[in-house]
Amino acid sequence: MPNPRSAALTAVFLVMTMISPLCVAEGRADTLDALRREASKARAELEKATQKMEDRKKDLAASQVKLRGTLADLAEAEAELNRIREPLARLANSSYQQSGAAGSMAIFGGGDPSEALRSTADVTLIAQSQQALVDRADELQDRRKRLASTAQDLQSRNAVEQTRLQQDVDGLKNKSAELTQQLNKMLEKLAAGSLRRLQFGCDKDLAADAKKFPNGLIPAKYLCVLPQKGFKLRADAALAFYKLNEAYKRRFGRQMCVRDAYRNLSEQHQIYAQRPGFAAVPGTSNHGKGQAVDLCGGVQNSGSIQFNWMEANAGKYGWVHPAWAYSNPFEPWHWEFGTDE
Repeated sequence: MPNPRSAALTAVFLVMTMISPLCVAEGRADTLDALRREASKARAELEKATQKMEDRKKDLAASQVKLRGTLADLAEAEAELNRIREPLARLANSSYQQSGAAGSMAIFGGGDPSEALRSTADVTLIAQSQQALVDRADELQDRRKRLASTAQDLQSRNAVEQTRLQQDVDGLKNKSAELTQQLNKMLEKLAAGSLRRLQFGCDKDLAADAKKFPNGLIPAKYLCVLPQKGFKLRADAALAFYKLNEAYKRRFGRQMCVRDAYRNLSEQHQIYAQRPGFAAVPGTSNHGKGQAVDLCGGVQNSGSIQFNWMEANAGKYGWVHPAWAYSNPFEPWHWEFGTDE
């Protein structure tokens, strides 16, 4: 029997149609479409800005790790230099105080010229080595100062950028929330039913993205919810199912009974383990593509009024009962979108 509430709403809409010009309805539809486009655009911008911020965080973290490693190497080099400096100083001091030598001035004294030259050469070599280490230490210290300054600049710049990006993200969130609120108010004002709400909540462009993922591994954000709680389908299949479901509801006074829809890879393995040889091999099921449903409520019985109605009407909305499901295996409950294979 027709739903009295549905009949009343139908009467209201008929009166509204008679009173309001057609252009007003078209204008409202255009407004809804515009709001939806804006909401979709805001979502895309939000995802882009968030990803940009995450990438910047990763770059900063990598830079800081590299900086810490460099500073650690410099600290180790300076420590080694400190360990070497003291024994070199003692060695240089003892060479000046050797018996028969007068330090670097011995070459001008009355001692053995050969010994004086050798002593002076040793001291010179020691002094040169020590000076090289001192120069190296100065070089390392200067480099450390430059790195520390660079790190400070990098951290300051990234802090500013992160603040700006976060402000952008917050702004986009607010914009998205505002658009969503406007859309909901508009839908409520138009007394939109569940079909309209589901249609506006399911972006058909998600279907192309969903097809990029392997069977049974489609992320939830690329799927659309069905009127039946707990079930999802690929966007194009879901949009077609909404209309099929509404037609079914008009005929039988209730929504379609769904037993299964999108099936992830883990669920496919569980079902195959229960029915090996009958269930599809995991990774090949159209359930894993988000374009198949298993129905109940009478449709599961071949020859029933509900099954016959589906055979006569499902094709109008892109849904078919595949040829194999008539016999091998026999599954009158299994229906697919966009395929007869």
